[in-house]
Amino acid sequence: MYQKRGAWGVARARTSAVLLGAALLIAGCSSGDDGDTPDGENAAGISQQPKEKNPFWVNPDGNAAQQVAAYEKDGEKEDAEQIRKIAEQPTGEWVGPEKPEDEARGYTTAAAKADRTALLVLYNIPHRDCGQYSQGGAADGDTYREWIDGVAKGIGDRGATVVLEPDAVLHLVDGCTPDEFHEERYDLLKGAIAKLKSLKNTKVYLDAGNAGWGHPDQIFEPLKWAGIDQADGFAVNVSNFYTTKDSIAYGKELSARVGDKPFVVDTSRNGNGPYTGGDPNERWCNPPGRALGEAPTTKTPDPLVDAFVWVKRPGESDGECKGGPKAGEWWAKYALTLAKASK
Repeated sequence: MYQKRGAWGVARARTSAVLLGAALLIAGCSSGDDGDTPDGENAAGISQQPKEKNPFWVNPDGNAAQQVAAYEKDGEKEDAEQIRKIAEQPTGEWVGPEKPEDEARGYTTAAAKADRTALLVLYNIPHRDCGQYSQGGAADGDTYREWIDGVAKGIGDRGATVVLEPDAVLHLVDGCTPDEFHEERYDLLKGAIAKLKSLKNTKVYLDAGNAGWGHPDQIFEPLKWAGIDQADGFAVNVSNFYTTKDSIAYGKELSARVGDKPFVVDTSRNGNGPYTGGDPNERWCNPPGRALGEAPTTKTPDPLVDAFVWVKRPGESDGECKGGPKAGEWWAKYALTLAKASK
């Protein structure tokens, strides 16, 4: 069963804004006489989670944090507090296609300054998303290898946890990606894992689908062909809505087939589980009635689960469906519905 995600669509302006925030942190320009807040916070007072609970970096100038500040400025205190539920949690930073070295360096340097680890998402494989909402990716294999090299240079010896290529293996299995691209994709994924694992403090989790698309027996061999043996583990439920319980069950069954590898679970929007109404082919796209899931943490109920993470950034659109903007663009209305529906 094909379960599409639509999780990219990062506009250049949005990427620039996030990089600017990281650059300000790096430069130490977040305190002064003009009302700026202490280092590591923004005007909305967003700061880091306790390290013992969650080692991942909270971007104090992300879209959600900016929305909190805007609501507070307009006197919309209730909405600001709802969005704060998102802004105060670490979320994945999706590295763009144009300046991977600069972005990776910016995120990891800002994270290191805060004594945290950057959570990065790499989503630039050629022929990405089978031409749908999140279509795109590198122009060819050599371009992708250069892009990965840039990411690796940007990370350097700083701490990073990387979720590698959402959907890339899944779309080889479900028939979405044409056969002529399979061999190259496996080679690119293996190469990316090898390159990233050559870094001193980088962990890599290869995306491995979700609890609703099919069965672990369909994907464990493709994961091996893609180099899972060299990765730290795999990721499940990226940008999707399946419950944590079902995601852990799926992950544990898959783990038993790939050498007992650990895994991470994306809990960003799974608080109410998957949507079951509307067009079955677009239940993944901005579904109504969803909620934020468990907060990111490395303190999980199962030793095989390395962490609950928010890979998908709650409040960013899945695509131009159900009134949403382009994939990856901030959608305050949807962010509010997620936050208000959560506990």
